[in-house]
Amino acid sequence: MTAASQAAAKTAAEPEDEIAVETPAAKETAVERDAMPPPGPRPMLPQRAIAKAENFKAGDHVVYPTHGVGKVERIAAEEIAGQTLELIHITFDENRMTLRVPVNKARTAGLRKLSGRKQFDEVLAALKGRARIKRTMWSRRAQEYEAKINSGDPMAIAEVVRDLHRNAGQPDQSFSERQIFEAALERLAAEYGALEGLGKQEAIDKLLLFLKSE
Repeated sequence: MTAASQAAAKTAAEPEDEIAVETPAAKETAVERDAMPPPGPRPMLPQRAIAKAENFKAGDHVVYPTHGVGKVERIAAEEIAGQTLELIHITFDENRMTLRVPVNKARTAGLRKLSGRKQFDEVLAALKGRARIKRTMWSRRAQEYEAKINSGDPMAIAEVVRDLHRNAGQPDQSFSERQIFEAALERLAAEYGALEGLGKQEAIDKLLLFLKSE
């Protein structure tokens, strides 16, 4: 996925939503190459939802839109570019990355706690719904799928999983389709697993069962 390329360190005088990220060097993936939009107007993409104001504490599992599920390591005051800011330190074990988000920017950045079980029940129900495939070029649809994955909205991510599952593993499925399907499935499984206390593979297996059930 493109999380690494979106996670460059930021230390400008005017603090942004993400203050600093420690992450491996970014690598171009096949998904990024195949999903490049054709020349012309860009499609209308879903905007990132602004999370409700929430109080976070060390040990909380949280969701950051472009990076998925992480864990609050600590909240501490630090001096950044001459300003003292209260920062939420979030670790993402999957990417071996640490992100620092100012407490006063957490809401606009989309940082949120895990979905409730009732909300996730609706997400699981959506996986059983009918796939909705737009009749547009794959490159344009791929861009929209990527935007949904990086929105942090579990319902939007579930729609990607549902829509691409119909061809998963089929000979006619392109490499980029498979990559995006797996990225969406893993992102959804990360939140489901954290919510239910499941390991990554167990969460993925359970989601696949929901997809196959009537």
